[in-house]
Amino acid sequence: MNTKIKKISATIALIWILATSTNVYADVQIGTGSVTGSGGLSTPIMWDEAFPWEATATIDGIIVTAQVLPILNMVISSDSIALGTLNNTTYTTGSIDLEVGTNASNGVAITASSKNGGLTSATNGSTINNLSADGIAESYVFNSALNAASDSTVAGYTQTANLNTEVNNTTSHTIYSTNKPEESNGTNDVRFSVASRISTQTPAGNDYKDTIVFSITWNF
Repeated sequence: MNTKIKKISATIALIWILATSTNVYADVQIGTGSVTGSGGLSTPIMWDEAFPWEATATIDGIIVTAQVLPILNMVISSDSIALGTLNNTTYTTGSIDLEVGTNASNGVAITASSKNGGLTSATNGSTINNLSADGIAESYVFNSALNAASDSTVAGYTQTANLNTEVNNTTSHTIYSTNKPEESNGTNDVRFSVASRISTQTPAGNDYKDTIVFSITWNF
């Protein structure tokens, strides 16, 4: 009798050892990972019924948003260009400097236009430019050139300023253009110049004047 009891006890013990050593457990949902107002991002949190245990849920899709406001500054070094006394043998030139700062991703373009189409005199009605409608061909020129230093650290940045054209109408001429953002740090980007040469027949006058309009367009 004792022998049979021992055999049965041993068999039960063996079955218990085998059952516990296999660690076969079923996954059970013990909670939910969710995002308020976004049911599509919900995910179940599962447990394999084992101790010690660790449960992990992954929610993929939390969006971070932000805004960067556009910045554009242009500083012109002076409100006037004084050419002084013009002569018929060489050009007389005057210039101003322009500094631009912007975070426009595709850069900027600056244009200049003449309101009078040349230097005009209210007193004698004469206009100094290369047209000969009045029988006198002179010269009135817009020029632009880059400053020696660049104030942009953006990869792929380029800048252009190489205008050299006779001006005899109100057409806008591009004096400076870029393709990337640049700093506004006091380093002038472009020098804009006006040059004129007269004829020996240009009517005398001390009130020859033109007004230049600068426009800047930024490309965000």
